[in-house]
Amino acid sequence: MAEAHQAVAFQFTVTPDGVDFRLSREALKHIYLSGINSWKKRLIRIKNGILRGVYPGSPTSWLVVVMATVGSSYCNVDVSMGLVCYIQKYLPEGYGPYRTPQTRALVSMAIFSTGVWMLGIFFFRQTLKLLLSYHGWMFEMHGRTSRFTKVWAYLESVRPLLNDEDYYRKEKLAKEFQEKTAPRLQKYLILKSWWATNYVSDWWEEYIYLRGRNPLMVNSNYYVMDFVFTKNTDVQAARLGNIVHAMITYRRKLDREQIKPVMALGIVPMCSYQMERMFNTTRIPGKETDVLQHLAESRHVAVYHRGRFFKVWLYDGSSLLKPRDLELQFQRILDDSSPPQPGEERLAALTAGGRTEWAQARQTFFSSGKNKASLDTIERAAFFVTLDEESHCYDPEDEASLSLYGKALLHGNCYNRWFDKSFTLIAFKNGQLGLNTEHSWADAPIVGHLWEFALGTDTFHLGYSDTGNCLGQPNLMLAPPQRLQWDIPEKCQAAIDSSYQVARALAENVELYCFQFLPFGKGLIKKCRTSPDAFVQIALQLAHFRDRSKFCLTYEASMTRMFREGRTETVRSCTSESTAFVQAMVEGTHKKADLQNLFRKASEKHQNMYRLAMTGHGIDRHLFCLYVVSKYLGVSSPFLAEVLSEPWRLSTSQSAQFQIGMFDPKKYPNHLGAGGGFGPVVDDGYGVSYMIAGENTIFFHVSSMFSSSETNAQRFGNHIRQALLDIADLFQVPKADS
Repeated sequence: MAEAHQAVAFQFTVTPDGVDFRLSREALKHIYLSGINSWKKRLIRIKNGILRGVYPGSPTSWLVVVMATVGSSYCNVDVSMGLVCYIQKYLPEGYGPYRTPQTRALVSMAIFSTGVWMLGIFFFRQTLKLLLSYHGWMFEMHGRTSRFTKVWAYLESVRPLLNDEDYYRKEKLAKEFQEKTAPRLQKYLILKSWWATNYVSDWWEEYIYLRGRNPLMVNSNYYVMDFVFTKNTDVQAARLGNIVHAMITYRRKLDREQIKPVMALGIVPMCSYQMERMFNTTRIPGKETDVLQHLAESRHVAVYHRGRFFKVWLYDGSSLLKPRDLELQFQRILDDSSPPQPGEERLAALTAGGRTEWAQARQTFFSSGKNKASLDTIERAAFFVTLDEESHCYDPEDEASLSLYGKALLHGNCYNRWFDKSFTLIAFKNGQLGLNTEHSWADAPIVGHLWEFALGTDTFHLGYSDTGNCLGQPNLMLAPPQRLQWDIPEKCQAAIDSSYQVARALAENVELYCFQFLPFGKGLIKKCRTSPDAFVQIALQLAHFRDRSKFCLTYEASMTRMFREGRTETVRSCTSESTAFVQAMVEGTHKKADLQNLFRKASEKHQNMYRLAMTGHGIDRHLFCLYVVSKYLGVSSPFLAEVLSEPWRLSTSQSAQFQIGMFDPKKYPNHLGAGGGFGPVVDDGYGVSYMIAGENTIFFHVSSMFSSSETNAQRFGNHIRQALLDIADLFQVPKADS
């Protein structure tokens, strides 16, 4: 068989004359080319390591310093102030390479120049570090505000949620904690900050993500949508061919360190550490805690279609397959009519159920034989690909289409996504795409960066033929995709079915309401003299109060990537200022000027809190780390226990966009994605993701649980619509026809 021929480098048989080896030239050629490609990557990494090690210096700058020193010597100017002569005295004499005075002088000047060059590098690095550590520019633009300690900032954030009695009780706990327990815990955090690159991120990854035992599906994983107003092709395999090729091109740039960092407000570079585990990464289940497995390289993707798993090679020797060749491979899978093996169809439901149950099943049924080999193929893949039998897209004439599209991406049918992989690329039958992304290894803007590159490359660089196929001619001699083999006993099938029932119940409980807000977008919001994010967050507070007749603890994610290995911080959007504005709006007796003033105060407060979070002055990550230290030390803290147990009944996030600049959105206004979404954090709460998509529209993804009688995603979505319109009316912002 062709795939066996490709996989085996040589064969042998035992004869009376001994062992007869039959070498496969084609296979050895592939091994040779693979080795060449591997060495190329190593050399590129070595070169990048050298250049990175002397940054911001360079070999050219070293040569300039040497030439300047030598040139000044020939002009009888001693720029070294005698150091060259001093170095020359200590060079060995004799018949070696230093036998002539001229050579000894040149070597001395080279040593002196290298020292000056390295001293300059050190000076520039320290200066750059000081400049990047300064975050005052974020406040100077808008005026500084006073800063509180983390504990008292926390008290301020919960004041609008508590009555006087509960607030004074919590204030007493906070004061006791600050005076007695906090100083001891803080010393350990300071010690960790001296030793570790980032004192938060490793604990955040482990305790918030990897130790969670609930299903990843809905509870942790999130989804990302395709372009929704433009379509390049209806050919499912062709769309995948272009996108997979673009993604592996991105990976190659990542390996060669050719991707420029994203700049915060176009000024300060943000840490790109999270990108390192974008590919070749899988979350491995454990009974108590999971582990992230990341490989240096992977040359294949795992593919699921109609209950079967396949392995598709991405390279032919050392060359990345062209889009047309990848299309051919995916089309071969679509044309394959073989049935699933017993237990194979719903196998991925194990990744959708409880983590402990999956860990037990993995250890029992996938530790040896063909099951282990096939599972390794999936877990060691660059990423996972799903060829769906359904069609989904956004039809502006059918609002429900966007919600159905989101539901398909969030959980599918509970067994056609491998929820453990860093991301699953989903291709629907009509060529529409999307992602389902595991959360522990990175945050949404990282995936958004890859997705923007892939969609931009697909549309503006690769393109399609008139028939909707990838450009070029396919290589029909490529070995077909390899079907993965399984031996799944009845007990394992029972475990699969158990996980499927858990996942199915969870998926059926999720209500997702996605909609496009058409009356206005970022452009007109700016006329209110506020940031678009603050505008939406205050609208969410107004909508939530109208929906539930009360305020709640609100979570908005803010990035902290201006710090090395930084991830996120929480912005507590429900403030005293925002609640004062909401109450005034609901009362309906205040003058428009008073409401405008209250809104501006709430907006300024929110913007300042966002800047504090970005610059390391947030509340929640610090208190979280203090809580972890208290657990290690066995110290009981009623204050920290309460802080860490408070439910986030409104969890929000804004989707990043236009991070790369692959195209001009003003020139191509229809090339817009709809962002993505996630499930609610608590059963009686809401999850809200939004993307302020350009100047004229906003996309919302609102989630809740049907099991809660207090929440309703569509009802809350309608309240969001009305809140946005009501706030716009305060400033007489003209709105387009909805």
